[in-house]
Amino acid sequence: MLLRVDALLVQGGRRLLGLAAPPGAGKSTLAASVAAARPGQVQVLPMDGFHLAQAELQRLGRADRKGAPDTFDVGGFVALLQRLRTQRPGDATVWAPAFRREIEEPVAGAIAVEAATPLLLVEGNYLLHDADGWSAVAPLLDECGYLHVDDALRVPRLIARHVAHGRSPEAAGEWVGRSDEANAALVQASRPRAHWVLEGD
Repeated sequence: MLLRVDALLVQGGRRLLGLAAPPGAGKSTLAASVAAARPGQVQVLPMDGFHLAQAELQRLGRADRKGAPDTFDVGGFVALLQRLRTQRPGDATVWAPAFRREIEEPVAGAIAVEAATPLLLVEGNYLLHDADGWSAVAPLLDECGYLHVDDALRVPRLIARHVAHGRSPEAAGEWVGRSDEANAALVQASRPRAHWVLEGD
Protein backbone atom coordinates (compact mmCIF):
# COMPACT_ATOMS: atom_id res chain seq x y z
CA MET A 1 0.00 0.00 0.00
CA LEU A 2 2.93 2.33 0.62
CA LEU A 3 3.67 2.13 -3.11
CA ARG A 4 0.25 3.63 -3.88
CA VAL A 5 0.73 6.30 -1.19
CA ASP A 6 4.12 7.29 -2.59
CA ALA A 7 2.79 7.34 -6.15
CA LEU A 8 0.12 9.86 -5.12
CA LEU A 9 2.53 11.94 -3.04
CA VAL A 10 4.86 12.57 -5.98
CA GLN A 11 1.95 14.00 -7.96
CA GLY A 12 1.85 17.01 -5.64
CA GLY A 13 -1.13 18.90 -4.28
CA ARG A 14 -3.84 17.50 -2.03
CA ARG A 15 -4.67 13.84 -2.67
CA LEU A 16 -7.35 11.61 -1.16
CA LEU A 17 -6.70 7.87 -1.07
CA GLY A 18 -9.54 5.58 0.00
CA LEU A 19 -9.27 2.26 1.80
CA ALA A 20 -12.48 0.23 1.96
CA ALA A 21 -13.02 -3.08 3.75
CA PRO A 22 -15.73 -4.93 5.68
CA PRO A 23 -15.93 -4.74 9.48
CA GLY A 24 -13.03 -6.41 11.26
CA ALA A 25 -10.68 -6.51 8.26
CA GLY A 26 -8.13 -4.27 9.98
CA LYS A 27 -8.39 -1.18 7.79
CA SER A 28 -7.98 1.24 10.71
CA THR A 29 -4.85 -0.58 11.90
CA LEU A 30 -3.40 -0.60 8.40
CA ALA A 31 -4.20 3.08 7.86
CA ALA A 32 -2.53 4.02 11.15
CA SER A 33 0.60 2.07 10.23
CA VAL A 34 0.79 3.80 6.83
CA ALA A 35 0.47 7.23 8.46
CA ALA A 36 3.19 6.31 10.97
CA ALA A 37 5.47 5.33 8.08
CA ARG A 38 4.97 8.71 6.37
CA PRO A 39 4.87 11.23 9.25
CA GLY A 40 3.76 14.70 8.24
CA GLN A 41 2.70 13.50 4.81
CA VAL A 42 -0.33 11.29 5.55
CA GLN A 43 -3.37 11.99 7.75
CA VAL A 44 -5.94 9.28 8.47
CA LEU A 45 -9.57 10.31 8.05
CA PRO A 46 -12.03 7.63 9.27
CA MET A 47 -15.53 7.44 7.86
CA ASP A 48 -16.73 6.22 11.28
CA GLY A 49 -16.80 9.75 12.67
CA PHE A 50 -20.05 10.17 10.76
CA HIS A 51 -21.97 7.54 12.74
CA LEU A 52 -25.28 8.98 13.89
CA ALA A 53 -25.48 9.48 17.65
CA GLN A 54 -27.00 6.60 19.62
CA ALA A 55 -29.95 8.76 20.69
CA GLU A 56 -30.76 9.50 17.04
CA LEU A 57 -30.45 5.83 16.06
CA GLN A 58 -32.93 4.96 18.80
CA ARG A 59 -35.31 7.72 17.71
CA LEU A 60 -35.13 6.49 14.11
CA GLY A 61 -35.54 2.83 15.10
CA ARG A 62 -32.12 1.86 13.70
CA ALA A 63 -30.12 1.20 16.86
CA ASP A 64 -30.36 -2.57 16.42
CA ARG A 65 -28.41 -2.37 13.17
CA LYS A 66 -25.87 0.32 13.93
CA GLY A 67 -23.23 0.33 11.23
CA ALA A 68 -25.61 -0.11 8.29
CA PRO A 69 -25.30 2.46 5.47
CA ASP A 70 -28.30 4.48 6.64
CA THR A 71 -26.93 4.85 10.18
CA PHE A 72 -24.32 7.39 9.02
CA ASP A 73 -24.52 11.05 8.03
CA VAL A 74 -23.38 10.39 4.48
CA GLY A 75 -24.23 13.93 3.40
CA GLY A 76 -21.96 15.35 6.08
CA PHE A 77 -19.19 12.95 5.06
CA VAL A 78 -19.45 13.97 1.40
CA ALA A 79 -19.44 17.67 2.35
CA LEU A 80 -16.26 17.18 4.39
CA LEU A 81 -14.51 15.38 1.54
CA GLN A 82 -15.48 18.18 -0.86
CA ARG A 83 -14.07 20.75 1.55
CA LEU A 84 -10.85 18.81 2.02
CA ARG A 85 -10.30 18.39 -1.70
CA THR A 86 -10.08 22.17 -2.05
CA GLN A 87 -8.04 22.82 1.12
CA ARG A 88 -4.70 24.40 0.16
CA PRO A 89 -1.51 25.29 2.06
CA GLY A 90 -2.20 28.40 4.11
CA ASP A 91 -5.90 27.61 4.56
CA ALA A 92 -7.37 27.16 8.02
CA THR A 93 -7.36 23.82 9.81
CA VAL A 94 -10.41 21.66 9.06
CA TRP A 95 -11.81 19.78 12.03
CA ALA A 96 -13.27 16.32 11.38
CA PRO A 97 -15.22 14.01 13.70
CA ALA A 98 -13.97 10.73 15.12
CA PHE A 99 -15.75 7.67 16.50
CA ARG A 100 -14.82 6.64 20.05
CA ARG A 101 -15.41 2.94 20.60
CA GLU A 102 -15.06 3.27 24.36
CA ILE A 103 -18.29 5.29 24.43
CA GLU A 104 -19.77 4.05 21.11
CA GLU A 105 -20.39 7.63 19.99
CA PRO A 106 -19.02 10.07 17.40
CA VAL A 107 -17.11 13.08 18.73
CA ALA A 108 -17.13 16.31 16.73
CA GLY A 109 -13.94 18.25 16.03
CA ALA A 110 -11.65 15.43 17.16
CA ILE A 111 -9.32 15.28 14.12
CA ALA A 112 -7.31 18.30 12.99
CA VAL A 113 -6.67 18.21 9.24
CA GLU A 114 -3.91 20.67 8.43
CA ALA A 115 -3.80 22.30 5.03
CA ALA A 116 -0.14 21.41 4.58
CA THR A 117 -0.78 17.64 4.77
CA PRO A 118 -0.57 16.39 1.18
CA LEU A 119 -2.36 13.04 1.46
CA LEU A 120 -5.49 12.07 3.35
CA LEU A 121 -6.04 8.36 3.84
CA VAL A 122 -9.82 7.97 4.01
CA GLU A 123 -10.85 4.63 5.51
CA GLY A 124 -14.26 3.08 5.96
CA ASN A 125 -16.75 0.42 4.99
CA TYR A 126 -18.87 2.16 2.39
CA LEU A 127 -16.45 4.22 0.31
CA LEU A 128 -17.35 2.15 -2.77
CA HIS A 129 -21.02 1.58 -1.93
CA ASP A 130 -23.36 2.80 -4.68
CA ALA A 131 -26.67 3.32 -2.85
CA ASP A 132 -28.19 5.46 -0.08
CA GLY A 133 -26.17 8.53 -1.10
CA TRP A 134 -22.80 6.78 -0.87
CA SER A 135 -22.21 6.87 -4.62
CA ALA A 136 -21.06 10.49 -4.19
CA VAL A 137 -18.01 9.38 -2.17
CA ALA A 138 -15.85 7.50 -4.69
CA PRO A 139 -15.66 10.37 -7.24
CA LEU A 140 -14.10 12.55 -4.52
CA LEU A 141 -11.21 10.08 -4.02
CA ASP A 142 -8.19 10.01 -6.30
CA GLU A 143 -8.30 6.24 -6.00
CA CYS A 144 -9.72 3.67 -3.62
CA GLY A 145 -8.32 0.29 -2.68
CA TYR A 146 -10.01 -2.65 -1.02
CA LEU A 147 -8.55 -4.67 1.85
CA HIS A 148 -9.56 -8.33 1.72
CA VAL A 149 -9.18 -10.63 4.73
CA ASP A 150 -10.52 -14.17 4.81
CA ASP A 151 -13.77 -14.42 6.80
CA ALA A 152 -12.28 -17.23 8.91
CA LEU A 153 -9.87 -14.66 10.35
CA ARG A 154 -12.00 -11.53 10.11
CA VAL A 155 -15.14 -12.76 11.91
CA PRO A 156 -13.42 -14.06 15.09
CA ARG A 157 -11.38 -10.85 15.21
CA LEU A 158 -14.60 -8.84 15.00
CA ILE A 159 -16.26 -10.84 17.77
CA ALA A 160 -13.20 -10.36 19.98
CA ARG A 161 -13.37 -6.60 19.40
CA HIS A 162 -16.98 -6.46 20.57
CA VAL A 163 -16.09 -8.50 23.65
CA ALA A 164 -13.21 -6.14 24.42
CA HIS A 165 -15.69 -3.25 24.39
CA GLY A 166 -18.08 -4.82 26.87
CA ARG A 167 -20.33 -7.35 25.13
CA SER A 168 -20.52 -10.92 26.35
CA PRO A 169 -19.15 -13.54 23.91
CA GLU A 170 -22.72 -14.68 23.22
CA ALA A 171 -24.00 -11.16 22.58
CA ALA A 172 -20.97 -10.35 20.45
CA GLY A 173 -21.50 -13.44 18.30
CA GLU A 174 -25.19 -12.64 17.87
CA TRP A 175 -24.48 -9.03 16.87
CA VAL A 176 -21.78 -10.01 14.39
CA GLY A 177 -23.89 -12.75 12.82
CA ARG A 178 -26.99 -10.59 12.50
CA SER A 179 -25.74 -7.03 11.93
CA ASP A 180 -22.04 -6.85 11.09
CA GLU A 181 -22.14 -9.67 8.56
CA ALA A 182 -25.14 -8.15 6.77
CA ASN A 183 -23.09 -4.98 6.44
CA ALA A 184 -20.02 -6.98 5.40
CA ALA A 185 -21.97 -8.48 2.50
CA LEU A 186 -22.76 -4.98 1.21
CA VAL A 187 -19.12 -3.95 1.48
CA GLN A 188 -17.88 -7.12 -0.22
CA ALA A 189 -20.28 -6.47 -3.11
CA SER A 190 -18.52 -3.15 -3.72
CA ARG A 191 -15.10 -4.77 -4.17
CA PRO A 192 -15.22 -4.78 -8.03
CA ARG A 193 -15.30 -0.98 -7.98
CA ALA A 194 -11.90 -0.75 -6.23
CA HIS A 195 -8.82 0.37 -8.14
CA TRP A 196 -6.80 -2.38 -6.48
CA VAL A 197 -7.20 -5.14 -3.89
CA LEU A 198 -4.80 -5.76 -1.03
CA GLU A 199 -4.75 -9.22 0.52
CA GLY A 200 -4.46 -8.97 4.30
CA ASP A 201 -3.78 -11.49 7.03
